[in-house]
Amino acid sequence: MTDDLDLLIRRARLRHDDDGPVDIAVAGGRIVAVAERIDRPAKTTIDAGGGLVTETFVNPHLHLDKVYTLAMLDDRAMQDYHGADMGKAMTAIERAAQVKARYDEGWILDNVRRALALAAHYGTSHVRAFADVDNKAKLTGVRALLRARDEWRGRVEVQVVAFPQDGVVREPGAADLVRQALELGADVVGGIPWIEYTQAEAQAHVDSMFDLAVEFDRDVSMLVDDAGDPGLRTLEMMAVRAIRSGWAGRALAHHARAMALYPTPYLQKVAALLKQAGMGVVTDPHTGPLHARVRELLEEGVLVCLGQDDISDAYYPYGRNNPLEVAFLASHLLWMTSRAEMDRLIDMITVDAARAIGLRDHRVAVGAPANLLVHDAPDVLEALREHAAPCVVIRDGKALAPSDVQV
Repeated sequence: MTDDLDLLIRRARLRHDDDGPVDIAVAGGRIVAVAERIDRPAKTTIDAGGGLVTETFVNPHLHLDKVYTLAMLDDRAMQDYHGADMGKAMTAIERAAQVKARYDEGWILDNVRRALALAAHYGTSHVRAFADVDNKAKLTGVRALLRARDEWRGRVEVQVVAFPQDGVVREPGAADLVRQALELGADVVGGIPWIEYTQAEAQAHVDSMFDLAVEFDRDVSMLVDDAGDPGLRTLEMMAVRAIRSGWAGRALAHHARAMALYPTPYLQKVAALLKQAGMGVVTDPHTGPLHARVRELLEEGVLVCLGQDDISDAYYPYGRNNPLEVAFLASHLLWMTSRAEMDRLIDMITVDAARAIGLRDHRVAVGAPANLLVHDAPDVLEALREHAAPCVVIRDGKALAPSDVQV
């Protein structure tokens, strides 16, 4: 006698299947069959009604300790960061740092819970979340995010990044705080080498953070070249160090906004280094006037994905933690509007974002973990047009209860 399935999704449309709706069978937390018709009893049956079914969303970049802090600040940091040439990006970060004088684990955790509730509501299963560690923030943000990581496990998986936002060389003691954060259980070593005053100090920043990553066996996420200066070269530094450290596939670059100003030959050199390093790039084109050259990176075979970046903080006033909204905005800002490009945008918030943060087999396929979304849209075009919350969120083969995805 055949055991009952845990879950059966009927009449689902898949992104890369033009043959019509299919059924998806789930048992033991994994997809066990995808076929035109599956006639097996199931404990739970969901009728997708011809709606699109995708992988859950993955957000590889969110400054989660700072969400909803805009009300504590004036607009000067945002005005500096959003200047057309981004020449005042460093000044913007220095202004934004003022909020950390008021850091308290209690209100940070309240804000984090609000943001993660939105993540669950809009179908995000995994978030790489940055928490500042420096002489102002100390470990306050890290502790709040570690608590939230434990609270939300099973609904939203949080990777906590120990992030020395204000530098390592220019902020004595920051490297030791990153070490302490890793000892507390932070998942990822962060970095922002371009914030240092000189190229030599930027290289020292990269080296010290990779040394910690190797010592603690952690992945690396760094914000690189995040200003309007093509001479920063910290993306190149990071890629070279990843290669030399044997950290291929374990390092992820964020922003790289100065890439918009790179001479083409230099861009091609950096793209080759990124591929050798197995290093992806997270772009957040909605949060700054410059952004990575996504089309050219994709043409060169570099992994590119999209992130939320900010939610109502010193750098960006909006944000609903909705990856479909991020992809919708990117479609405009990157002029990715053909059907094939729209499909690529969905990759950039699902399968490619998952690869970027180290998730394996995040796809709608037999044998893969059943982390799925049922959308009230028949195709990618309509899903992007509406950027609505999914009808059903499925985590590890189980549909989340309405109370788990309410906001």
